[in-house]
Amino acid sequence: EEFTNTVLHNPPAREHGNKTHNCFPRAQMATFISVPLKKSSEVDLVKPLSKFVTATYPPGEEQTEYLRAVEELNKLRKSALGRPLDKHESSLEILLRYYDQLCAIEPKFPFPELCLTFTWKDAFDKGSLFGGSVKLALASVGYEKTCVLFNVGALASQIASEQNLDNDEGLKTAAKFYQLASGAFAHIKDTVLSALNREPTMDISPETVGTLSQIMLSQAQEVFVLKATADKMKDAIVAKLANQAADYYGDAFKQCQYKENLPKEVLPVLAAKHCMMQATAELRQSALANQKKKFGEEIARLQHATELVKTAASRYDEYVNVKDLSDKINRALTAAKKDNDFIYHDRVPEVKDLEPIGKASLVKATAVQTPLSQKFSDLFEKMVPMAVQQSVSAANSRKADTVNRLIGSMREATNLCNGVLASLNLPAALEDLSGEAVPQSILEKSRAVVQQGGLQSIEQLIKDLPELLQRNREILDESFKMLDDEEATDNELRAKFNQRWNRTPSGDLYKPLRAEGNNFRSVLDKAVQADQVVKERYTAHCEMIALLCKPENELSAAIPSANPAKTLQGSEVVNVLRAQLAQLDEVKREREVLEGEVKSVTFDMTTKFLTALAQDGAINEEALTASELETRYGSHTQRVQQNLRRQEELLSQIQVSHQEFSALKQSNSEANNREEVLKKLASAHDSYIEISSNIKEGTKFYNDLTEILLKFQNKCSDIVFARKTERDELLKYSLTVGNSLIFLFLFQTQQQPQAKPQPPARPPPPNITPQAASTSAPISTPVPPGSTNPPPVAPPTGPSQAQGPPYPTYQGYPGYYQMPVTYNPYAYGQFNMPYMPYQAQGQAGYPGGPPAQQPYPYPQQPPQQQPYYPQQ
Repeated sequence: EEFTNTVLHNPPAREHGNKTHNCFPRAQMATFISVPLKKSSEVDLVKPLSKFVTATYPPGEEQTEYLRAVEELNKLRKSALGRPLDKHESSLEILLRYYDQLCAIEPKFPFPELCLTFTWKDAFDKGSLFGGSVKLALASVGYEKTCVLFNVGALASQIASEQNLDNDEGLKTAAKFYQLASGAFAHIKDTVLSALNREPTMDISPETVGTLSQIMLSQAQEVFVLKATADKMKDAIVAKLANQAADYYGDAFKQCQYKENLPKEVLPVLAAKHCMMQATAELRQSALANQKKKFGEEIARLQHATELVKTAASRYDEYVNVKDLSDKINRALTAAKKDNDFIYHDRVPEVKDLEPIGKASLVKATAVQTPLSQKFSDLFEKMVPMAVQQSVSAANSRKADTVNRLIGSMREATNLCNGVLASLNLPAALEDLSGEAVPQSILEKSRAVVQQGGLQSIEQLIKDLPELLQRNREILDESFKMLDDEEATDNELRAKFNQRWNRTPSGDLYKPLRAEGNNFRSVLDKAVQADQVVKERYTAHCEMIALLCKPENELSAAIPSANPAKTLQGSEVVNVLRAQLAQLDEVKREREVLEGEVKSVTFDMTTKFLTALAQDGAINEEALTASELETRYGSHTQRVQQNLRRQEELLSQIQVSHQEFSALKQSNSEANNREEVLKKLASAHDSYIEISSNIKEGTKFYNDLTEILLKFQNKCSDIVFARKTERDELLKYSLTVGNSLIFLFLFQTQQQPQAKPQPPARPPPPNITPQAASTSAPISTPVPPGSTNPPPVAPPTGPSQAQGPPYPTYQGYPGYYQMPVTYNPYAYGQFNMPYMPYQAQGQAGYPGGPPAQQPYPYPQQPPQQQPYYPQQ
């Protein structure tokens, strides 16, 4: 902190006796390394993201806003990556905004399911005569973020290297952007492997970006050395800053020694900078020794500085200019020797015996914390993260289960009640004491059947079921055919190209999709069985249902007459039975009210899930939802249980009273025949209501399944299209490589008679900013004798290894698109609405769940484990 304050507050220079060390010329260290930008292929973000938005959010203002935001995001990517960027802060601001936006939308869109592939080229690979440069394509937004952040660091290094280091503002700006670049590369080093889940290209490998981060930090420290010198800081301060910079450059050199993908000019620049910064530290420390009257130490340090400068001048003069620094050291050494020889006669110690120079670091890699841009504004600010959407979907599923359980138990109780009364011929038996007229309850049931369409409506619905089934089978078969055709093509090409066909086999990739499709096929098979059960039930009751549809006079004629039982009218047992039936009707009406109340309960867990995600970084959906459900439905559950217990008691009492009634009633064959027909009519009415409800639910089931299968078909179509695009690129590359090898063989054959082989092409120089350079020199660096901080030695430059594979290996398609949760078309009439993921509040009803005793339900569709964005 002391050194930082000293450098930034520009204190005056200090005189050292008869010697004042002015700032060394900046031209001597004006070569700075900058990093080239990665290049990306064009990607259309609009189509896949818009499909997700339209499939997830209902038409309206919210959907329109998100679609507009998708367009803006696509424009932002084109501005950031689709054109050359100036070495200016405004260009960097665009990159920062795009990176921040990627970080903001990553948790809000299901990118693994969007088939959105990003392709980037290696920044340091310049290609070859026979092939393009190394590139990698991945369906991963983490990969896109990594590459964009690499460009942030690269552009920051370029902006820093363009600064005018002769003024204070330029020095501050350069130091700022070098530290930003260092932080960007360091962040990639820590996150790239987890972001990609595969081997990256060499430019963004942890080893390479770690080296780049160290280089940027070294250059930032050097800029502070220049600033301290320009501000005429104390010699002790500048010496420590320069010695720290030398250490940084030495570390960068060691990390860079075996990075064959980096330009060959980087190593000698780092080695030269190491020597020069150490020489600067020795020069400044010699002035401090002079002040302390340690003239021998002064000469020893200047001699060491001279050796370091000579090393840089003789071996790295092509990359840096050390003449001014060398002249400064030589003049100081000549004066010091003259004074010591004639006046002081101080012993000159060995370099190894000198006290080490201290170190002081003023730089630190800027941590990557979003938002990086101060002007960032999230285009999708109102969209909730996918984790919240998934939790809301799961919570709605639990809510649906709770509602279905409550309503299912009540409707099951109603069915049980109706069945018991029908078996006892109640209330018809009490209404038929005369034995001649049609009981009023039977007439009401007859009118109800006629109002709902009678036999004709049921027959038409049953007739439509096979057509709906066939439509679903055709969609499913076409989906499998697309997968089969693409897989067959992939197998043929794999057999043809062998190892060059380096992508995931379609058979492995399509396993989740095929499992999902087989699951749909199993559901259809079970639905066929349910259809058959409905038809058999209809066949068993159609005769009595047809009788209920007849006019009253025909219905009365069809019911056998019996001897009158007028003696039972007004008896106590009849009155008790009627009172008990009235109480039972009241219990049933109470259930109807209670069912309406249960269905009307609404609540939204989004806010609670967002709060939990912000506070804890995770959502305990099960615990939060269970607590909310208990609060909302606890009292309803208790009332349902009380109602069921009350019905059970009443049914028991009615059965006892009916036994007494039957014992008092005159028994003969005519009366028994009449009662049997009345029972069948009552049962036919209940069966008609149930069959009609079941067939309507079956029709709805097939229609809902059609929408789901169409989305499944689109998903198959999307992945097959993505595989075809990938196949075309890989096929083009494989053919290009094959032709190149043939051409290379012919070229080498033609060149064999020549005596003198052609030298290899010289790689291009790095993107650096030389402000002074001279002639070329060898690159090896001997260690000066007695050096406490020896300069690094550049290794021989070897050929770069090819980075492969050049085309992506598809990571596989995400999990199933599940069918509506616990949907059962036989459950509870119109209450059963298919539950779809990502629906806004109030957009759909609750799915129905069958009671455990339900005998012939339609097949249960599997619970949704992970919401899927439906493709269109």
